[in-house]
Amino acid sequence: MFVDISGFTAMTEKFSTAMYMDRGAEQLVEILNHYISAIVEKVLIFGGDILKFAGDALLALWKVERRQLKNIITVVIKCSLEIHGLFETQESEEGLDIRVKIGLAAGHITMLVFGDDTRNYFLVIGQAVDDVRLAQNMAQMNDVILSPNCWQLCDRSMIEIERIPDQRAVKVNFLKPPSTFNFDEFFTKCMTFMDYYPSGDHKNLLRLACMLESDPDLELSLQKYVMESILKQIDDRQLRGYLSELRPVTIVFVNLMFKDQEKAEVIGSAIQDACVHISSVLRVFRGQINKVFMFDKHCVHRRGQRDRLLWNRRAFRETRIHSMFGMAYLICNRNEGYPLLGRDKEIKYFVCSMKEFLVSNCSRVLMYEGLSGYGKSQILTEIEYLAQGENHRTITIALTKISFHQNFYTIQIFMASVLGLDTCKHYKERQTNLQNKVMTLLDEKFHCLLNDIFHVQFPISREVSKMTMLRKQKQLEALFMKILEQTVKEERIILIIDEGQFVDSASWSFMERLIRTVPIFIIMSLSPFVDIPCAAACAMMKNRNTTCVTLGAVQPKDIRNKVCLDLNVKGIPKELDTYLVEGSCGIPFYCEELLKNLDHHRVLVFQPMEVEEKTNMTWNNLFKNFSRPTEELNIFTLSSEEGNEEICNLASGVILKNLSPPPSLKEISLVQLDSMSLSHQMLVRCAAIIGLTFTTELLFEVLPCWNMKGMIKALASLVESNIFDCFRNGKELRMALKQNAASFEVNYRSLSLKPNEGMAHGEEEELRELESEVIECHIIRFCKPMMQKTAYELWLKDQKKAMHLKCARFLEENAHRCDHCRSGDFIPYHHFTVNIRLNSLDLHMIKKMAKSHGFKTEEEITFSKLEIPKKSELFPENLSPEEIREKILSFFDAVITKMRTSEEDIIPLESCQCEEVLEMVIMPLAHHFVALGEKTKALYYFLEITSAYLILGDNYMAYMYLNEGERLLKTLKKDKSWSHTFESATFHSLKGQVCFNMGQMVLAKKMLRKALRLLNRVFPYNLISLFLQTHVEKNRHFYYLNQQAQESSPPGKKRLAQLYRQTACFSLLWQIYSLNYFFHYKYYSHLAAMMQVNTALETQDDFQIIKAYLDYSLHHQLAGYEGVWFKYEIMAMEQIFTLPLKGEGIEIVTYVADKLSYTKLLMGHLDLAIDLGFRAHKMWALLRNPNRQYMVLCWLSKSLFLKNRHKQLIHVLGWLWDLSVSEEHIFSKAFFYFVCLDIMLYSGFVYKTFEECLEFICQNEDNRILKFQSGILLGLYSSVAIWYARLQEWDNFHVFASRAKNLVSRRTPTALYYEGISRYMEGQVLYLQKQIEGQAENAQDTGVELLKNLESLVAQDTTGPVFHPRLYHLMAYVCILMGDGQNCDLFLNTALQLSETQGNVLEKCWLHMSKAGAVVLKLRVNRRPVASNNLESPIVGENCIRQGEPPGCSKKQVPDESQHPGQPFLTFHQGEQRFQWDPHDSPVSGACTFSRAPGPDQTPSLSGGQKGSAASPTRFQLSTRPSHSRAGAVCVLGKDTHFKTVRVAADAFLVSLLN
Repeated sequence: MFVDISGFTAMTEKFSTAMYMDRGAEQLVEILNHYISAIVEKVLIFGGDILKFAGDALLALWKVERRQLKNIITVVIKCSLEIHGLFETQESEEGLDIRVKIGLAAGHITMLVFGDDTRNYFLVIGQAVDDVRLAQNMAQMNDVILSPNCWQLCDRSMIEIERIPDQRAVKVNFLKPPSTFNFDEFFTKCMTFMDYYPSGDHKNLLRLACMLESDPDLELSLQKYVMESILKQIDDRQLRGYLSELRPVTIVFVNLMFKDQEKAEVIGSAIQDACVHISSVLRVFRGQINKVFMFDKHCVHRRGQRDRLLWNRRAFRETRIHSMFGMAYLICNRNEGYPLLGRDKEIKYFVCSMKEFLVSNCSRVLMYEGLSGYGKSQILTEIEYLAQGENHRTITIALTKISFHQNFYTIQIFMASVLGLDTCKHYKERQTNLQNKVMTLLDEKFHCLLNDIFHVQFPISREVSKMTMLRKQKQLEALFMKILEQTVKEERIILIIDEGQFVDSASWSFMERLIRTVPIFIIMSLSPFVDIPCAAACAMMKNRNTTCVTLGAVQPKDIRNKVCLDLNVKGIPKELDTYLVEGSCGIPFYCEELLKNLDHHRVLVFQPMEVEEKTNMTWNNLFKNFSRPTEELNIFTLSSEEGNEEICNLASGVILKNLSPPPSLKEISLVQLDSMSLSHQMLVRCAAIIGLTFTTELLFEVLPCWNMKGMIKALASLVESNIFDCFRNGKELRMALKQNAASFEVNYRSLSLKPNEGMAHGEEEELRELESEVIECHIIRFCKPMMQKTAYELWLKDQKKAMHLKCARFLEENAHRCDHCRSGDFIPYHHFTVNIRLNSLDLHMIKKMAKSHGFKTEEEITFSKLEIPKKSELFPENLSPEEIREKILSFFDAVITKMRTSEEDIIPLESCQCEEVLEMVIMPLAHHFVALGEKTKALYYFLEITSAYLILGDNYMAYMYLNEGERLLKTLKKDKSWSHTFESATFHSLKGQVCFNMGQMVLAKKMLRKALRLLNRVFPYNLISLFLQTHVEKNRHFYYLNQQAQESSPPGKKRLAQLYRQTACFSLLWQIYSLNYFFHYKYYSHLAAMMQVNTALETQDDFQIIKAYLDYSLHHQLAGYEGVWFKYEIMAMEQIFTLPLKGEGIEIVTYVADKLSYTKLLMGHLDLAIDLGFRAHKMWALLRNPNRQYMVLCWLSKSLFLKNRHKQLIHVLGWLWDLSVSEEHIFSKAFFYFVCLDIMLYSGFVYKTFEECLEFICQNEDNRILKFQSGILLGLYSSVAIWYARLQEWDNFHVFASRAKNLVSRRTPTALYYEGISRYMEGQVLYLQKQIEGQAENAQDTGVELLKNLESLVAQDTTGPVFHPRLYHLMAYVCILMGDGQNCDLFLNTALQLSETQGNVLEKCWLHMSKAGAVVLKLRVNRRPVASNNLESPIVGENCIRQGEPPGCSKKQVPDESQHPGQPFLTFHQGEQRFQWDPHDSPVSGACTFSRAPGPDQTPSLSGGQKGSAASPTRFQLSTRPSHSRAGAVCVLGKDTHFKTVRVAADAFLVSLLN
């Protein structure tokens, strides 16, 4: 029986090009097993044996005597029809139609066994085999065809057939047995003739062979029939799942033709000889015979064409090899519009080396070493272009593997180019050229030596015919050396060789002598040598004039630039950027293949670029940001026309991380995998199940039957082979992932020499050191994600599930916060709401978990009971604010002293490790549950991951994992359980938090309301329900405050989880409502704040209560309720005074100090903010909590900055910098540079240069934490814009102002946002000044709009009073520009009063200067009023910080007033010094200079007026420019410019005078 499955080939092709990783081998194996196993089972049940499988076909045999054939044919036909019955109504789940074609034949067959000592094969031959093949070829789908002989031998009365035209074979329609026929009895009778068919007690077995006892000799014989690769895995006790793989292979079909096919002994002997010979050849190339058969179905050979990607976005740069009479040259398709990205250092090194070579008289060799795909050919292409010159000649050669086996091939090509033969069209032309070139160097009788090497036909002389090959070679080499010596006297030669590892030995030998004889510059690219390099190659690599440049991965920004350039777009999605950067590992070839694969699967979508502010914000496009190429790439972009710019996006529903690797990259990984030992392969495949990053503990858990020593040794070997990287902790891992290793390294010794030199014990010692390092490093990561994905796809579905389950069981024990954070959930009490445990728990484990999640023992409960005394005993009413302040500060000092000196276990031994737990435990656990199909558990962990990322300040990753959770939530929407409702509420509350952080308050409010509704806590929608709910909450509040709640029992665990979620929602809601301008919204805000307090009180948890009190106090302070906020601050303090100073209690105390410091800064109480800030910093430092510590330092630096405490500020900035570097914390580093810019702009000295600040911004503006952190980038962009505005560099100003403008809409009620918006508004005021100077038409409207925006900022409840002086100052400035002196004075006075109250020394200095300038400069000779709508050119002081620029005017002595009567003057008094403006030198402007005050107590004054009398009205302008020295500034005043006052509050140099 020959059975062929129709449709299998199409199915295989579909799966081999599958888009996702989970649509590959396992699906193919599942479907194939489903159909093949059904066929095999039928064959075995009906007494047949399976002889051969050939892909989607199989050959089955019923071995019987001649007299039994008639009945057995009937049995086989019955079997065939039942096989058809299996497939009649079935269609595969992939939509492919699977059908079966069957051919039957009967007759004599012969079995041949052949092979060698290691492998045996068998096949069957004979006429019956040929007949069954022909019968099957005649069959259509669902046909059973009988061969002519089979039709002759069968029981024709039992079979209904259909004749086939022009054929003796027949088609079976059905069986037609008599009515009395019993097939079971008939079948049992037939099987009695087959002694191997089970019967009686063994009828449940398929074959009696299953009962055979173990026989080593028989097993050894049978092993020879198993493929070598499979047998090795079986011997190595590999898991069964490893035996089935889908991978690209190279298949060679060898068709043997026999002259005499009738004699089996002749055929057998020929096959045996062929098998031995073919096996010996294949073994050299690491191949093996898969199968031998003589029943293959008729093959229709299709000429396959590889899918060609029409890359119409932008053609990739190509390097082609041009061949001519056996010679290969590098043809460089260099595109001027396509730069060589990320290889600047490599190219620069070549340029320097070439310059040295051209002026010296010695040879140089420059080797670029690196693995395949790193772009060595592209570098040589660029070098070939740069090497062009008048006084030297450049020759380029590209080699292939074939070149290595051709003697003297490289020099042949080189000399053909030197002699000019590469341009000859015919051999006669080459021959003539050669004759002319060598005429004086070689006797004519020796010209025939050149015949073979240059394909010419000189007559062969007698002398040459007698030469040996060695002598001919030496004669040729001597001739070539003479030619080159003569050539280099006329022009230098630069030889470029691509793929230098394929240079043949003779060419290496010649080049080694050449560089010692002739000055020549050789540049070559080298990939690792396949074998040991020859002696000449080693000598050349060791030469003192040889330099080796090691190429590594290019940096992520270069990968991003390459992608944008290849796709010709202005931006790519952040998700795509991350996928390509991680997947390519900085290898350009990998990046190209990944892009082609995405385009092949239609993943990439190209859209016109939209204006960001016009985009309607929804949840789906909340983070629709695009990574953009760096500025230097803009000159190479093709889409330069406005409006035609495109961006690349991803098709809907695509999950990049689940995509299958491109076949080309998969093949590279498979080759590397196959080169490993079987044990190493097993380790890599098990690691692939765990994920891209894993711990050694988990790997040891999942490896079957391994010991720790063996695993460490294997890991060390794989680390050495660059399969894995190892890291000591999560911080090392994160630092390594931020940037690829250095891509440029200069060596004076080739890396190709290292493996082959040195003693064996040296390598062993190095491996032992690696083993020690692996033992120390418990985190392991795949060097290349492609290897992990490829190895993962080799598993089958069932085996994968078993491994995922094992991983999940191991990880879930540690799936909680770190010990430093008391091992709780990231979402408080989360695990009590959902049944997510796989492992069963004993009583000890339950107690341990309960304690780890914050549940206290009976003796500890006394500390957490709600204790709110009716009348304050700690803070009596007669205490003054100063006394209360001292008492609070003294309490914190006492806490710090106890933390430092106490012998109790107060201070944790290590810092917070939650980020490492997140990356190494919880994230992998979520993906394991997804793979297991445990959607509820996966959703639980996705929500935990989201909460963790929000705690870490990473809104983008929180958003990504919320989307993962949303997909699962949609599949579970039918679940109506309470736990599912809680998960939905948690999901929406986390969504609301992300929207809040992103400044999308409408979306945030919608999500938070929905979360509260799911938590059975509806927030009112209208005013009636608002007032009713307010009344209810007031009663509840009164109830709790009067201690009636103490009588109730503590809430249950599920109730606590619900209350914590409600508290989080209310905490955000009151801030959202505070942002709104409408009057009634303040009532919603007040209600939300009160509900937060009441909910916190219900939890009976100290931290929640204290946090709610402080939030409630802040709400009242911002709203202006003076009497209430103080009460709740005192209540919070009373609460912490009763806490035990250990564990959570001491963290709560530290949090209070931190929160109060921030609140006091926001409210303008700067001195108290500084005192509290220093104490909070000390406590967080002692508690080893850098995530809280850096925020304290950020706001502490702002308080010190406003107080002009520069010495302390520098200390704090130093701490902040050290912390940001040690923790690799990008936000704190950004805040550090923000403060540095403020210092330059407002305090008159430089801590970090502007260039360094700008470089940081440009390098990190695409960082996902900064980009989606409302406020910090707004402040940085705006500060840079102010700098450029002061320099009058308006093009640069517009670049950064527009970037800042895109962030303004992300309004959040945080100090960071208001810091940023204040800077942004200041930049807009400076631009308004420029518009008014230029008499722009819309300047008046812009000014009015700007004033309205500033007023609205001041009017908002959430704008802290600390920002009011600056905002009022800006409003005064706008009034000056608009000609409104009255309001200017009002705003200046208000700002000055607020600065005095707050102790804002910095703003106070500026205000004094502005006020003095306003008084002086309003003194005009002509005092007529100027209407604000009829300004000629009103201008205030412009601040220019032009470093190194001449001041434009010189110092002037005080002039004699009598010399210039009637001239306006401006006098500046500082201490005993007096300077006066004198416009005598110029009719337009004059100048004066002034120096720094000798002491801080001397306050400069400014006065102006006019000398003489009866002069024409004079109007003048004031601007400031720096001098060369920081000790002074220069005022340049121009005549004929009218204005009413001046504000120079933006001049850092003038402020330095006041300081």
